[in-house]
Amino acid sequence: MLTHNYRSVNKICSRHYRNVNSVRKMCKKNGHVKKLLTLEIGDRQKMIPLLLPKVSVMINSIMKIFLPKDRVFYQLFEEVAVKVLEMARKLKEVVHEPDYDERSAIASQIEELEHVNDDLTHKIFTELGRNFITPFDREDIHYLASALDDIADYIFASSKKIKFYRVNPNDQGMQKFAELIVQACEHIKTAVHELRDMKNLRQITESLVKINSIENQADDIFDMSIERLFATEPDAKEVIKKREIYQAMEIATDKCEDAANVIESIIVKYA
Repeated sequence: MLTHNYRSVNKICSRHYRNVNSVRKMCKKNGHVKKLLTLEIGDRQKMIPLLLPKVSVMINSIMKIFLPKDRVFYQLFEEVAVKVLEMARKLKEVVHEPDYDERSAIASQIEELEHVNDDLTHKIFTELGRNFITPFDREDIHYLASALDDIADYIFASSKKIKFYRVNPNDQGMQKFAELIVQACEHIKTAVHELRDMKNLRQITESLVKINSIENQADDIFDMSIERLFATEPDAKEVIKKREIYQAMEIATDKCEDAANVIESIIVKYA
């Protein structure tokens, strides 16, 4: 039983709802589960709903700011990793495709994937600005997003140079680089997907170790490819073209190692 000024209570009741049934119908219609207060007014009873929609909306807005959106960040990172791996596989197709027109078509697909990846990276940065609390350090989120974006950029740069320079990709060095980039991106994808719960630390660690090993192999491939290029290629223009392609592909593996280092830093802090 609540004690109120009868005049004010009558005013509230007459303004909103005339009887109990109208209150119940209103609550059912709006889909709200509301607590009803029974007020005794003279010799009759009336019921009014304890409705706090504005307060509820305000609380929800505050909670959205302070509660971490783990799923958003993890989902975006996983989508980026998948796109990067897809780009790497397309690059492998490019260096094994003898027909120039077919190579150009595949290179265009890589460009489209790179644009999609840029949009995903932008979403990560946008969510980073919106959320007060993040699943791990804001700096690490920024570093990882940037590192993954750099991998995509250099994969795209490699395919673009092959296309624009009209270089015959039937080259042992390019094909070996493409294979190493695919392997590194596969391990990147595995490590990123395991970040969601960090339960399988051994698998993450194994992937990171393999990425570092792949990067070392890429350094050796670069040195051997440059040595072979200067020893066997008489055309100076071809030397310049292929050397630039080798550099872009080797940097792609460096960026894979950078991403692996960021992931390693994250698991050391939070595992």
